[in-house]
Amino acid sequence: MAACLAHALHDGFTDGLYAFFPVWQAQFGLSYAGLAIVRALYFGTMGGLQVPADRLLNGMSPRNALVLSTLIAAGGLAVMAVPMGFAGLCCGLVLAGIGSSIQHPRASHLITECYGSAARRPLSLYNFSGDLGKATLPALIALLLPVFTWRPITGILALLGLALSRVLIKLTPRKITPAAAMSPHQGSSSRHTGFAWLLAIGAFDTATRMGYLLFLPFLIHGRGGSSATVGMALALLFAGGALGKATCGWLGDRLGIVRSVVATETTTSLLIIATLFTPLSGTLVLLPLLGIVLNGTSSLLYGTVPELAPGGDTGRAFAVFYTGVIGAGGLAPIAYGLLADHVGRTTGPLATAATALLIVPMVLRLGFSMKAA
Repeated sequence: MAACLAHALHDGFTDGLYAFFPVWQAQFGLSYAGLAIVRALYFGTMGGLQVPADRLLNGMSPRNALVLSTLIAAGGLAVMAVPMGFAGLCCGLVLAGIGSSIQHPRASHLITECYGSAARRPLSLYNFSGDLGKATLPALIALLLPVFTWRPITGILALLGLALSRVLIKLTPRKITPAAAMSPHQGSSSRHTGFAWLLAIGAFDTATRMGYLLFLPFLIHGRGGSSATVGMALALLFAGGALGKATCGWLGDRLGIVRSVVATETTTSLLIIATLFTPLSGTLVLLPLLGIVLNGTSSLLYGTVPELAPGGDTGRAFAVFYTGVIGAGGLAPIAYGLLADHVGRTTGPLATAATALLIVPMVLRLGFSMKAA
């Protein structure tokens, strides 16, 4: 519960920043490139410090690490709330990114310690909890912006972080008795190879998801949809994605990682292609189903990290894994966008479908590595 609450808050902070972009652009006279740089201060810090933060705090208890991460993120928002101009905004974003970089690997490690061999489903619920934060905090910010200026709102978010820190102290025990560990794949070489394949699959899966999201608004507009229809399409896709993140961990328990990922990625590819050739009403019907498999695969992959963690160091393994998927999420849309610019708009979504299919031989190779270990 503590890890899920922390994940919901931190992911809510992350996606809530998007609601401030138009305000910052107007107040500070930023270009779109300038906004991208401002965005990178937070997202780059969060993604790039996953491994160093995990290594630095490896000896700290999971309870203290979660509380520290939330306090640092809240501190960053508090700095943003102080009227120190553009420099204060930038410093606050970096500080908040540092806090969020701690949360992901340490919370995932906490769940693995608590549940051991039964961690796959709790990890999928942890993954799902982030979507709850993404749905609620940006909506709250959007409701408050017409009433308050942006600085008081960041102050309110900072207070929310402080309140959650106190809750985390109550919910998380001081000492955790590790549960029976997930059956590891003992061969050191095979385990490293398996984890490398898992990381590559995670990067390709994130690339597929972020790439398709880049083109979806244009796809809806191309079918005659309005801006409201685009919002509805995104809501349908995200609703399906939240369901997929919550349920695909169960699927992995039943079918195993290899068959489950083959099923979700193949279905993802087919549904992406289908949305390119269906009328608007048909596309809207398909989007919740696409969301289930497009987002659900991530829960299958997160649940497999403890099995393949090199040296049994699950904290570091999660840190490396999150670094890889966050990096892929940042770079892949640029590559797909360049492809669409030079070849044609339809080529971009087709490339995301092809990326999903490329995962199938990769996960089959992962299966061989797991059997050989």
